[in-house]
Amino acid sequence: MFGLSYLDLAVIGGYFAILTWIGVRTYASVTNTGDYFMGGRRFNKFLMIGHAMGTGTHTDQPVAVAGACYQHGLAGIWYQWMWMFSTPFYWLLSPVYRRLRYITTGDFFERRYGRVLGAWYAAMGLLYFTTNTGLMLKGTATTIDVVTSGKVPSDYAVMIMTVLFVTYSVIGGLVAAVITDFIQSLFILILSFLLIPFALNAAGGIGAIHDGLPAEMFSFIAPQEITLFFIVMVILNGLVSIVVQPHHMAVGGAGKEEFACRTGWTYGNFLKRLMTLGWAFVGVFAAFLFPGLEGHDREMAFGLAINNLLPAGLIGLMLASMAAAVMSSCDSFMVGGSALFTRNFYRRFISPDKDDRHYMMVARIASFVVVVGGVAYAYWLDSVIQGVVILWKFTAFFGVSFWMALVWKRANRYGVYVSVPLMAACVIVTGDMVPWGLHWDIEYQIALYLPVGFLSFIIASLLTPPEPEKQVSDFYTLLATPVGEEYKLHEAGVEMVLEGVPVQQADPKLPSLSERGHSLILVDLLSLSKKFSFKRYRIDVLGFGAAWLFVGAIILLGLVLARVGA
Repeated sequence: MFGLSYLDLAVIGGYFAILTWIGVRTYASVTNTGDYFMGGRRFNKFLMIGHAMGTGTHTDQPVAVAGACYQHGLAGIWYQWMWMFSTPFYWLLSPVYRRLRYITTGDFFERRYGRVLGAWYAAMGLLYFTTNTGLMLKGTATTIDVVTSGKVPSDYAVMIMTVLFVTYSVIGGLVAAVITDFIQSLFILILSFLLIPFALNAAGGIGAIHDGLPAEMFSFIAPQEITLFFIVMVILNGLVSIVVQPHHMAVGGAGKEEFACRTGWTYGNFLKRLMTLGWAFVGVFAAFLFPGLEGHDREMAFGLAINNLLPAGLIGLMLASMAAAVMSSCDSFMVGGSALFTRNFYRRFISPDKDDRHYMMVARIASFVVVVGGVAYAYWLDSVIQGVVILWKFTAFFGVSFWMALVWKRANRYGVYVSVPLMAACVIVTGDMVPWGLHWDIEYQIALYLPVGFLSFIIASLLTPPEPEKQVSDFYTLLATPVGEEYKLHEAGVEMVLEGVPVQQADPKLPSLSERGHSLILVDLLSLSKKFSFKRYRIDVLGFGAAWLFVGAIILLGLVLARVGA
């Protein structure tokens, strides 16, 4: 039926039924907007690992990576490994999100730069959620078309998945999203490597694949498109832009304590970096087994591998896991998008004096807007890679402003007003958005707009008045106050947007947590030469160093696997 066995259909139906049941069961735990948007900041490190991994893993990613590796060899992995060298910074950034006690990244821009820029960011964030939702739906539709040989119209499949994740997300908010993300992340991890033994068996072993493909297919640097310069530029762009991906306020800050946030965001994403190896090798093996795909058709490689290599039952499980990847991200994006709209547009500019129940209703309605926009965007996109590159660009525009706000007290709103339009102008002039554009490759565009953004921001901030002293002081007081010392914020009269569930408070008679290893390197970056001691920054230093060891281990594993059978 529909190109699938009854066993496959049973697996898919049962999987989705369980996830929807979980969403309905979590309804009672959602009593206010803090619960709906951030789960009341109650999650432990294991749920945060699953949430980071599930939210950060989309169906478009295996499709895009396998397609790029089909054409360019293992170098195509950098369409996702571009975030590899950003991952250790998640250990340093997570406590920033948690200590600010904000609900959205729009709150960050509003509290640091003023409400107009909170709205600016919210508009960008909604565009991000809509674009990413479209990307995921596009990737899923591509795979379903191939796996079922066109017997399941992709439009119908997308709508069925959309109804399911909308149901449990609208009902259960972030609580449902985090619990289902944890379950789905386990399936995604296993199934990312499921195709490899079947591909090796069909090819007659890894040696046969090496003999049948050019040697450069097993190199992590390609002679074209994914060159060394391309890799360096997208890594830098990724580090700048990662901080303003709007779902990261929840991914990095919804944990009960700072350690849960650090562990969840950092190591949930390291698991994803490991999974990406599976997608990359599937793409290379597909180039040997199913030659002849060209242009955008390369994105059919992952679906071809599923359809031709897996037995009945496992095809259904793979499709269910891919759909789960869509759902685990879309549920978080729906909740995040509704938070941006409700808090940074509706509550701020339209209806500021309603009760919390009213804002809950608005948030649930706003969730649908993100989904509808994503579905429309999916039909507009020519390819998954095209959408990925668009995301890289416009998130970097606000990434400059985030980093400057964090490390430099003199950063002000005028720096944002100048740098964002200038960076956008660089992309328009050098890209292919207009007929008279210069049609530069993405790496050369990045090499221009990043320095222009930082330099223009600094100059504009120095030539214009600083932000109000109280506004800046409250921002940095939040950052200087570890979770567990909220009594200091109460005493200082500093507002906390969402404190979260109570945690054990530090003993006021002892030295502060900041003096005992909880100080933040990123916040003190410009004064680090005067303040640094290992004791003061112990948690940042040890965790950051350990994360770089994981980076080295994963890259080394990739290099070793690429040589097996050569």
